[in-house]
Amino acid sequence: MNSSTLAFIGGGNMAGALIGGLIQAGSAASSILVIEPQAAQRESLRQRFGVRVYEGAVAELGEAEAVVWAVKPQSFAEAAVACAPHFGAALHISVMAGVRCAAIARRAGARRIVRAMPNTPALIGQGIAGLYASPQATADDRARAERLLNPTGQWLWVEQEAQLDAVTALSGSGPAYVFYLLEAMIDAGTRMGLPAESAKRLALGTFSGAAALAAQSPLSPAQLREQVTSKGGTTAAALDVLAEHGVAQTFGAALQAAANRAAELGEQLN
Repeated sequence: MNSSTLAFIGGGNMAGALIGGLIQAGSAASSILVIEPQAAQRESLRQRFGVRVYEGAVAELGEAEAVVWAVKPQSFAEAAVACAPHFGAALHISVMAGVRCAAIARRAGARRIVRAMPNTPALIGQGIAGLYASPQATADDRARAERLLNPTGQWLWVEQEAQLDAVTALSGSGPAYVFYLLEAMIDAGTRMGLPAESAKRLALGTFSGAAALAAQSPLSPAQLREQVTSKGGTTAAALDVLAEHGVAQTFGAALQAAANRAAELGEQLN
């Protein structure tokens, strides 16, 4: 990606994370152009990275060997009308939620398409993304998409585009579930008498430590949970309450609701 032109349509937080990672990995700022209607955001990208930034579609889009769609899904149709006439035979990579390959092909004139569903920890290089490639995308296209996402964290491929709805429910929306549980744990800690800052530090440390252990251990999460749970002990008392209130079932229903909504939005956007 160092020598070829890469065009970003949209210059928000996710685009900034991707651009920053590419430049850190050695891409030339002059090889990246961004279409961003917000003046403040354009100036921020120019100052931070030295990339070429434009308010609207420009003929230079024809130079791009790859185009990254990073606009809000609701803005895609309008952006495509303006930009599509300038595209050549570029690879199109989308980080837009819900906008399917068929819509990108129809509105942007794209054939080779990779969709990515990242999440917000990508902003600090700790994200994970699900990737799907259209049948026309080549092995080189898939490798290019991987290189684009590498600086933001981990990624994995799914074989069916519909599976991105499940990715959206599990990891795309997933940080919100973690923050929700962190809120609950911190609130409970303070109500039990801990200073708020101590409760926050304990909750954050517990989450990060448990996640790191689960990632490195050969044991399953269920086995790791059992290791912490002594019969008749404190952990068992807590887990009994969670089971009594059907928390696992409720959580499963919540993720299913998110996946259903992702599918509904996909239908509306497409």
